[in-house]
Amino acid sequence: MRRYHPLMTAQLQDPFVIICPGQGAQSVSMGRAWFDASPEAKAVFQRADALIGDRLGPSLSDLCFHGPADRLNRTDISQPAIFVASIASWRGMLARLGTTEADAQLQATAGLSLGEYTALHVAGAISFEDALELVTLRGRAMQDAAEAPSATSGGGGGMVALVGADEAQAQAVCDSARGPDVLVCANFNAPGQVVLSGHKSACERAAAVAGDMGLKSAILPVAGAFHSSLMAPAAKRLEAALAKTSFKAPRCPVYSNVTAQPHAPTADVSLADSIRRRLVEQLTSPVRWSQSCAAMAKACPGSYQELAPGKVLAGLMRRIDKSVKVISNDVPA
Repeated sequence: MRRYHPLMTAQLQDPFVIICPGQGAQSVSMGRAWFDASPEAKAVFQRADALIGDRLGPSLSDLCFHGPADRLNRTDISQPAIFVASIASWRGMLARLGTTEADAQLQATAGLSLGEYTALHVAGAISFEDALELVTLRGRAMQDAAEAPSATSGGGGGMVALVGADEAQAQAVCDSARGPDVLVCANFNAPGQVVLSGHKSACERAAAVAGDMGLKSAILPVAGAFHSSLMAPAAKRLEAALAKTSFKAPRCPVYSNVTAQPHAPTADVSLADSIRRRLVEQLTSPVRWSQSCAAMAKACPGSYQELAPGKVLAGLMRRIDKSVKVISNDVPA
């Protein structure tokens, strides 16, 4: 007998928020449980294989389900893989609810970095095919930028996590450790968890400075200095692709990583152009996930559902706002 978690048993008119994971949530076998349990989720993987499988060597589904881990962890592989696993879980959830994307009672959506593309698709702002093309290009462009000469000087690009630091302390670490290199605040994940990004040599100095300030730190095993100026070449390539991509008004607010507020038009910029601009800025700007979730918690008191893969966002939310309960959907309930 099937067992359903609270979203499945709730009345369909009850609003809920969808939050979408970003790079780092990947793991070998991700999405496999949804693929096996849901024809709708399986169809998402099959569609992705047909669209981009020939660019990745093995099919995307094979990479998700069997790895190897070192290949799946590459930026150019993990980004489309996470996007597809997330959408597969979303379509599987909808099927179990007996509803459609258009009828789902969404209060808001948000995604961590890469996950913002998932959030935009879930909200109906961009098609699956267009979003998959963008995240595939984004992953490739970021991998290339990480390997560019400007990024490989200073020992290459890297990131270092600070534990216990607020924004002012993190900025002080950057200012003290930067020297002649690039070093900036890149991710505000939760209170007391800030990630710095820049040249590896600067990241190593930052770890030492953080220790002197009584802060814990950890060098992260990443391919490059994401969300820093070292990603400018990737931003330029993404901007060209976004200019050719169609966007519609989303069915619900979609929170921007750059502003920590819902995407919105301005007096001189349309909503579609504003979304394009923010997605370009996202590659070289800090990801304000903690601030986005705090704003959503005030505006959207409904049920929060985390798409596959993993449960990273549920853990971050416990540190951002303990009153918000997040149900993770890494596997079917």
